[in-house]
Amino acid sequence: MNPIIVIAIIIIWLYILSVTKRAKLHAWSFMWGSLGLFVIMMMTVQPLLTMPLARCVAAMAGIVGDITGAFTAYFKYGIIFIHTGASSMTLLIDFECSGIIEIMAFLSLLIFFNVYNWSEKLMIGIGGFCYIMLCNVLRIVMICLAVHFLGMNAYYVFHTFIGRIFFYVLSVYLYFYVFTKPQIVKMKVGNFSYGKNNS
Repeated sequence: MNPIIVIAIIIIWLYILSVTKRAKLHAWSFMWGSLGLFVIMMMTVQPLLTMPLARCVAAMAGIVGDITGAFTAYFKYGIIFIHTGASSMTLLIDFECSGIIEIMAFLSLLIFFNVYNWSEKLMIGIGGFCYIMLCNVLRIVMICLAVHFLGMNAYYVFHTFIGRIFFYVLSVYLYFYVFTKPQIVKMKVGNFSYGKNNS
């Protein structure tokens, strides 16, 4: 994308964000800040990190492949070669399978979530990143093992439905633990205020 357009979007985002903060519109500040940061990261960071993340996912999944002999990972290219008996199948870890969308969405929400201070956000961000990566790797491993043992016809079902459901169920658990549970706890003890900033 044209750098001038990106800069213009960032300036508009920052201006509206500052207006919502000055007006103490905390809910709007959270929504606008999170959404804007996600869009900006998708325009700027995503093209740079997709391939490194894909290589990471392929390399981590390849450990299971080496142990089971079911598939082989060529992590330099972000490719997994699945053995299916007489035939074979190549799985490319692309933009969708890299997990970068889920990681950026989580980090965008976390950065503007005022329940935590910045040191807590840093630790939770690192932990959440590792958790999402691991869940994504498990999803890829599940798909590869399904294709290896059940044949190439299993790819569509496991990639489109079962694998995604598995991944998103684990993601919901992360979101509940990080975003919902702390609010419930603070509301119970009577000191929760969404506008409170501990940073």
